[in-house]
Amino acid sequence: MTQGALHGIKGCVFDAYGTLFDFNSAVARCRDELGEKSDSLSKIWRDKQLQYTWLRSLMGRHEDFWRITGDALDYAMRSLGIVDAAMRNKLMNLYRTLDVFPEVPAAIERLKSGGLKTAILSNGTPQMLEAAAKATGIDRLLDAILSIEAAGIYKPHPSVYRIALDSLSLEKHAVCFVSSNAWDAHGASVFGMKTVWCNRYGQEREMLPGSPDLEISTLAELAGVQGIKHANDFY
Repeated sequence: MTQGALHGIKGCVFDAYGTLFDFNSAVARCRDELGEKSDSLSKIWRDKQLQYTWLRSLMGRHEDFWRITGDALDYAMRSLGIVDAAMRNKLMNLYRTLDVFPEVPAAIERLKSGGLKTAILSNGTPQMLEAAAKATGIDRLLDAILSIEAAGIYKPHPSVYRIALDSLSLEKHAVCFVSSNAWDAHGASVFGMKTVWCNRYGQEREMLPGSPDLEISTLAELAGVQGIKHANDFY
């Protein structure tokens, strides 16, 4: 994966959870109360959250991401023997205001200053995404906050990625999709977008159709990527 294929980019579209927002931060804020079960709870919660999006999409039984996030948390808490309604409510409320990864605001701001359009495209509901973006202050850096609810099906269905093209009025080749979820980057690649996989967690490459054009470990690296640094160069 090299940056040679990233030319003529006029917009950067970001996945939200795990890419911009740290999905582990809700549980991390309750670590003193949850103790040794914290890490397991966070992992099971995230794993089930994703699984339920895929399985419901295959079943044709859509529910929005807030409902799925709650269902996944209920599963995780039961699996660890945690019976605590107050903690459940606290964790769900914290999920609305997850921490942003430290380099994110500056990274997006540099892209904006270079003339790029910027947006979020996420499984999250509009309300979830707007709350998280506002709480972290990155809402002012975004041209659009886009939810899969406009398509009624979850990533990596191709109709989801089209939402970004329609919103930003850009062609596939002019959009760089950035995600920390490798399967998401592969999905956008299959759709025809240029893709960057932000491999925050040092994971192995997925054996899936498509291929990210570039692999980075932090969004701070986007500032030096040839082809997406200054969109004004291509007007």
